[in-house]
Amino acid sequence: MIAAVKEPNMTTFRAKPPNHFDLPRRINRLGELAYNLWWTWNPNAQRLFNRIDNALWERLNHNPLRFLRQAGRFEINAAAQDSVYLELYDRVFRDFDAYLNETDTWCAREHSGNCKKSIAYFSMEFGLHETMPIYSGGLGVLAGDHLKEASDLGLPLAGIGLMYAEGYFSQRISEDGWQEAVNRPLNFDDLPVMPVLGKDGEPLKISVTFPDREVVAIIWELRVGRVPLYLLDTDLDENSPADRKLTERLYWSDIDLRIAQEILLGVGGVRAIRAMGCDPGVWHMNEGHAAFLTLERARELVAGGLTFKKAIAKTRAGNVFTTHTPVPAGNDEFPLWLIDKNLSNFWAELGLTRDEFVDLARHGQSWGETFSMPILALRHSDGRNAVSELHGHVSRRMWQFLWPDVRDVDEVPITSVTNGVHTATWMARRLRVLYDKYLGEDWLDRLDDPETWDRMDAIPEADLWAVHMHLKRKLAFYVLNRVRARWMGGGFHPVQAIASGAMLDPYVLTIGFSRRFATYKRASLIFSDLDRLHELVNRPNRPVQIIFAGKAHPADEPGKQLIQEVYRVVKKAENGGRLVFLEDYDINLARYLVQGVDVWMNNPRRPNEASGTSGMKAALNGVLNFSVLDGWWREAYNGENGWAIGPDADLDAVVSDDADADSLYDTLENEIIPLYYTERGANDLPVKWVVRMKESLRTITPLFSTRRMLKEYVGRLYLPAMK
Repeated sequence: MIAAVKEPNMTTFRAKPPNHFDLPRRINRLGELAYNLWWTWNPNAQRLFNRIDNALWERLNHNPLRFLRQAGRFEINAAAQDSVYLELYDRVFRDFDAYLNETDTWCAREHSGNCKKSIAYFSMEFGLHETMPIYSGGLGVLAGDHLKEASDLGLPLAGIGLMYAEGYFSQRISEDGWQEAVNRPLNFDDLPVMPVLGKDGEPLKISVTFPDREVVAIIWELRVGRVPLYLLDTDLDENSPADRKLTERLYWSDIDLRIAQEILLGVGGVRAIRAMGCDPGVWHMNEGHAAFLTLERARELVAGGLTFKKAIAKTRAGNVFTTHTPVPAGNDEFPLWLIDKNLSNFWAELGLTRDEFVDLARHGQSWGETFSMPILALRHSDGRNAVSELHGHVSRRMWQFLWPDVRDVDEVPITSVTNGVHTATWMARRLRVLYDKYLGEDWLDRLDDPETWDRMDAIPEADLWAVHMHLKRKLAFYVLNRVRARWMGGGFHPVQAIASGAMLDPYVLTIGFSRRFATYKRASLIFSDLDRLHELVNRPNRPVQIIFAGKAHPADEPGKQLIQEVYRVVKKAENGGRLVFLEDYDINLARYLVQGVDVWMNNPRRPNEASGTSGMKAALNGVLNFSVLDGWWREAYNGENGWAIGPDADLDAVVSDDADADSLYDTLENEIIPLYYTERGANDLPVKWVVRMKESLRTITPLFSTRRMLKEYVGRLYLPAMK
């Protein structure tokens, strides 16, 4: 039987991570560390693995469980006898133990009376590390950063999601530029997850009743510092083959599987929390996928004797809903026949008729009526927020019809909390070392205090530029190794090797464009005038290289066609190898890009970019943003910390495309390229460029962090929900 550890305030147990790595006694806690993702945002903890065998660590994609099983006995024994390694080992575990046992957290200091009430955070995806591919993009990475920051602040938060047996697909780009999706089963033995156990010591199970069947799920636990993430899994013998597929892949395009997934997340997630003996004070839905939790919470009270009206009124106050996009494709809506098929048993349990149930989220369209998940969440949550100031305005206008008595759009009860990123996860280690020297070794504890960043002027420009050039060379070396590995694997055309970055030059002005390939993000905008572009990238002594990366959902044909359009331009010989498309964009590749380019370009069609976080990750590494004034950048841009594309106004789509393309080219030609190449001082140092880097770091890093974001959630949404 698996060893178990009693969880405080819970009636269940979690399995204790096995110590089955056969490590020397002196370093045997490496196995324990591998089962807590705290190591992913602590560079010294990562060095405990890569210093044993760096080549193996890289080859295994930074997976500590696989690494400890495959590392050679000679290398492990050598580490256990190396005094320098052991000094690092002891320091890391002192920090690890102090972190896990800390009682004087921010939450304990500032909100001691409320830190006893837990927060349940529901999300369809969580992006925590490349070894856990249960995320597709920005929404999941934001959720992962949310958990990490909650751990740092000592918030009593737990994540709830699904454990996808195949994760999200790996991307291959054909010679013709077509995206091919490759699905690979995950080996759970290689993942830092352990089953939650019941009192009998067996895996705890919950069930969700559909009209024609019962679906059973077990619960996996993943430790993110001090915060647990619970993941439901239906791949069990007692389920039908179709139901076992519910947790096979993220974002099924089959709407029958998709709605069943969302019922499992919302209804099953509540039941999992109850089965573990928890009673959260806040129920936070990260997008509408989990909106069925609002009805399951009401059903519990209806079963206890309340009417649905009283039950939903009582539960509404504890619900928080975050909307992330104004784009219709990002707001799930289901045809009514699918509601009848999957939930016909549910409305009776709520004491409602079928029409009363549908009315909870009915959305009239020109082509018919749907059941809208965002509407369900908005109507049954007292806490509602968008993810940037501009997105707040857009959301209030978009959903005003839900409050017909509210005449002034600004009075619609949807606030905004601008997104942030987890600084310790995304900032390069070399920068952290530099800041330790000039900002004080405790700067990370004060990262959301603007006064911390007023010390940026103390950092010599040459030192900051040296770190930046190191990161650029690191990116180029990484890309070259990727190309070499693909070439050695066979079936890789020479043109693909060039298009994949074989000629990347770390001493050339480098622009990054990496994100989900949705059409509104306009990845091909810079191709509006190819002759002008070719002149820019091949200008003698002042060339430019542009790196593209990103995936489209396998069912998103326009998105895949956009990738193909970009790739066909990238591989043209007249680009001189200076346009690059990197396939299979994931967290690992993202780290190299946001740390190693000079400029981060983002040109969505305004105002469709609700927030965006990739530019924040780039900014905290000294990369300058070059973006449309949409989402977070509209709040961050001050004229000196980057560049804007187009006006601060919403325009007709065709007019916007033309105006933004002209602005993009003009700014590149007249401002960005000259500043990078011609404003050089002693030792070829681009002094004015570095001054702008410092301004970006000073103004963006403290304000667009999850530290600031979580504190806002606590003050504006979580505490009101608890009270």
